[in-house]
Formats: sequence, structure tokens, C-alpha cells
Amino acid sequence: MIKDFVKELQWRGMIHTIMPGTEEQLNREMTTAYLGIDPTADSLHIGHLVGVMILKHLQMCGHRPIALIGGATGMIGDPSGKSQERNLLDEKTLRHNQEAIKRQLSKLIDFDSDAPNAAILVNNYDWVKNYSFLDFAREIGKCITVNYMMAKDSVKKRFNGEGDGMSFTEFTYQLLQGNDFLHLFQEYDCKMQLGGSDQWGNITTGTELIRRKLDKEAYAITCPLITKADGTKFGKTESGNVWLDARYTSPYKFYQFWLNVSDEDAERYIKIFTLLDRETIETLTAEHKSAPHLRLLQKTLAKELTTMIHSRQEYEKAVEASQILFGGATSEALHRLDEQTLLQVFEGVPQFSIAGSDLGCAFVDLCAEKTQIFPSKGECRKMVQGGGVSLNKEKVADPMRSVTEQDLIAGKYLIVQKGKKNYYLVTVR
Repeated sequence: MIKDFVKELQWRGMIHTIMPGTEEQLNREMTTAYLGIDPTADSLHIGHLVGVMILKHLQMCGHRPIALIGGATGMIGDPSGKSQERNLLDEKTLRHNQEAIKRQLSKLIDFDSDAPNAAILVNNYDWVKNYSFLDFAREIGKCITVNYMMAKDSVKKRFNGEGDGMSFTEFTYQLLQGNDFLHLFQEYDCKMQLGGSDQWGNITTGTELIRRKLDKEAYAITCPLITKADGTKFGKTESGNVWLDARYTSPYKFYQFWLNVSDEDAERYIKIFTLLDRETIETLTAEHKSAPHLRLLQKTLAKELTTMIHSRQEYEKAVEASQILFGGATSEALHRLDEQTLLQVFEGVPQFSIAGSDLGCAFVDLCAEKTQIFPSKGECRKMVQGGGVSLNKEKVADPMRSVTEQDLIAGKYLIVQKGKKNYYLVTVR
């Protein structure tokens, strides 16, 4: 059974504003709708994921999604929600970014089948680059008054002293975005635009342009901007954005991000970022509330998203890596870690480095002379005898055992563990 798109988004908390007539249009026929994606990097980050999930739901509900890469608009910069102009990109970079983004989108959205609602990817640079300034001024500029454009919140804020004012380039942004909607309406019968709530002003400029140029109706749905329960920006960590590309955010870090969200956020995010149905989510939420310490919502969220964005295999590797610090992981699991994940797992633990020529020394010398893991050899021996010390997740039985090249993980690391929770990373230089 094909679900109702608006009802699906409503229970998931993914609708902020909906234009009158939108629901009727969706119930009338298969509807084409588009969402703009900013191509300023060659990877999407989790801030983009809300829009991508909306496109996914649109397609699952039998409608046709268009992902619009903002090649032209990316060259200008959208003033919505920003107080500074952004860097401009050249065409070669834009094309590279577009290809990378399409690969990521293809994991979630069907572009390639022969279904009538298979998705389309377009780049607005392809039609805007042929416009002369005179054409744009005549065809588009004369349809919308400056008074109308000035009334938009994103423009008003900048005119009222937020940031460094607004250039003419940015002022024309809403006309360019409106022109995209007009173009897609004419070329693909695209009657609807989707976007974040900060896009409402730009989107309604598009519907107005279609009304004035073509005397036709167009529609819009915006979703709320996602924040964390404490009001801070969603998707940012101390080290920056959480990216979908493993080159920028490893699957382990990606998994950890979702695993560590608060209970309140997990309850909202599981509706927005997974495809689990309502009954499953309500059951999970009830179970979570009865035993919050088990972090069932966070674990499910981390599993669903890591599997969806990376793969089942990467999810399993991330779980195994997480158990190295907090569970009963084995020496084999430790040796299977790649260097990047190993360093991320042990980020924040005390670290020491020794020279390659120090290999071959006794374990007790490594811990008390070559490093300061133990304050004295006596204390090291005593703890080893009590069974409380491990090297690379294996109990050390003899404090005089040699530490050799065979012990190294990824060819250069040793992990010493004192008791249950104290880890030390030793790097061989």
C-alpha cells in the first residue's frame, strides 16, 4: 500500500509549513517535487539528511523526486540564515561535487530504474549559464517587485544590520531560485518545492513567479530546521560537520555520533532519520522509556543510519570497535582495526611513544622505564601477578615477557590496559 506523503511526514515531525492546496495536489496525481542541494563540498553532511529523507519518502509514496544541485546558486550564496557571503566555486569543482553527491544520493533514492517516479538529478548551472543579464532582467526581474523581495525575512534581517549588509548578488538569489522552480515546472511538470523552513521566502518567490508568468498554481512544503534539545546546532561536533563520506567522517565516528545523542533527541531523530514504521518506533520508544540506561533508541538509530549510509559490514565493524573500550572485545578484534579507527577508538587516552630500538625489552621495562604507565617496576609486577594488566587485550602473565614486533597493531601501536578502564596507547616511532 502506498502511504500518504503528508500524513507520513506529519507523524514524523517533518512538516513546518505547507502551502494551501498541497495535500489536494498530492492526492490528485503522481506529483513531481524538487529539493535544492548546495554543492559547496564533495560530500553531503547529516544536516542535508533531513531533505534527502523527505525525497526518499516522496518517492516511496509514489511521487517523483528531483534533486537539484545548486551549481549556479552555489556560485552566489544564499542569504537565508546567514550573516556573511560565502565563497564562490568554479565550474570544475562544482562538477566534481555534483558527481560525488549523486553517488551518495543513489544509496537512498532510485535514479536508475524505469519506474515512472524514478528520480532525476539536475544542476541549475546548466540552464542559468545561457542567460544573458538582459534576458534575466526582462524575463524574470520584471515579474517580481522590489517591495515583494524586501518583505522577505532573510532580506529584512540583513538590511537591519545583521552581518555586513547585503550585496546585489545575494539580493537576486531569491529570483534565481524562483527561476529554477519556473524552469522545472515548465520542463518536468514539477509542481512542488521542498526545503528547510529557512527557505520559505525563496520558495514562495518561485510559486509567485509561476503564478505571474504562467498563471498556474505551484505548491510547497518546508520542514523544521533540526536542532539539538539544548538548542545548539544539529550535526556539528567539536571537529566540525558529521559527513556522509567515510573519507571525512569514518563509519566508526558516524556510528558514535548517533549513539551519543540525548534521549530527547533520539526520540525525535528516530522518526526523522530512519524508515522504521510508526508502530515499530512507538514500541521502541516505550521500551526505551522503561529502561533508558540500555539506550535502545540510540543503538537502533546508530544501527539504521550506519547501515543505510555505509553498509551492514561497516556497522558491524563500528560496533566491534566500540566494544574494545567498553565490552569484552578480543585481541583479534583489536588487530582487525584499521589505523584510523584504532586512533579514533583510543582518542583521549594517555599516549606514549617509544623508539623502534626499544622493542625486545621486557614488558615491565616498557611500562615503568620507557613510558610512565606505572610509577615503578614493583607496582607493575604486583598488578600483573594479580591478573589486572593486559597487552593488546590479552592478559600479561609474566612481567618479564618480551615486547616484540609481533605484538604491534597496524605495524606501530601497542595497547596496555590497567584494570578494567585505564587504557594507554603506545606508538613505536
